[in-house]
Amino acid sequence: MASKRGKRKADVIDIQVIAAEAVTQNGSIVASAVASDAQKITVEKVEYTTDMRPPRLDGPADRILSWNVASLRSTLKKDADAIGRLIDMEEADIVCLQETKLKDSDVESCEKILRPGLHDWHFYFNNSQAKKGYSGVAVLSRTKPLSVTNGLGVEDHDQEGRLITAEYPSYYVVNVYVPNSGEGLKRLDYRVGSWDVAFADYLAGLSAKKPVILTGDLNCAHQEIDIHDPKRNLKSAGFTVEERESFSAQLLQRGFKDTFRERYPDVVGYTYWNYRTGARARNRGWRLDYFLVSEALAGRVHDIFHLPDIQGSDHCPVGLILHRVGES
Repeated sequence: MASKRGKRKADVIDIQVIAAEAVTQNGSIVASAVASDAQKITVEKVEYTTDMRPPRLDGPADRILSWNVASLRSTLKKDADAIGRLIDMEEADIVCLQETKLKDSDVESCEKILRPGLHDWHFYFNNSQAKKGYSGVAVLSRTKPLSVTNGLGVEDHDQEGRLITAEYPSYYVVNVYVPNSGEGLKRLDYRVGSWDVAFADYLAGLSAKKPVILTGDLNCAHQEIDIHDPKRNLKSAGFTVEERESFSAQLLQRGFKDTFRERYPDVVGYTYWNYRTGARARNRGWRLDYFLVSEALAGRVHDIFHLPDIQGSDHCPVGLILHRVGES
């Protein structure tokens, strides 16, 4: 279960008390620490709750949801109305799904389940061809995009169904499921040295035409605040120094803003919890799911939110609400 709304948790950490004493003979100041003076100080760790959301925006807005469903067929089998109910709750215009795990032959049956609540919506899927029933992304859109493109346009990166780009009049929405570096970091070199570079170049090409909204499972907990146990995970896929530095260099330093961290610089907001360890009940998670936006859109962000109470996957949905471009 996610943490209760409005609740703040306090972590106890060990901090050594430093006693400073001036040495006037040479004008310098010497700081000395005595181990016996170490004492425990309680420091509050503020966890994100939906109570932090701003008042609902009444004016024109673009509302986008993103969710790693960890198998769309499984999600719909457990709860056929899960996606539709989420859309209704947030009055969403666009829904981006990751890790759909569909084969091409599964699409029709999933559309059949989704369609009753989404009569006039437009559905787009990019499924893995390299390994059936693996990875995969989808975009569901209330209005028909100007164009929809699958992949980066690079064959070496496009066989696993990891990317869909939907073009709208004022921006692109890029939905991505970034490759995991894998057990034993066997794909780390590919992830950081090849995929991240090609992906950043692809985003730069789009950004030269119009602003970009990037969302999805980026498979990186960027800062220590984004993971429950940073010290023990320095060699874990998704939190290596290489991945975090690449996130900074290829995304943030190339014009994108991390909307959640911009809005909540000191707030813990996990979006993924390991099923096997029962991590969700204890809120021992990772922040892997993001909305990054071009600087041109950053000032239009009204709300960036997580929905940790939504079950059905080891990830929770995340959402973005923008003031409609050209309107306030």
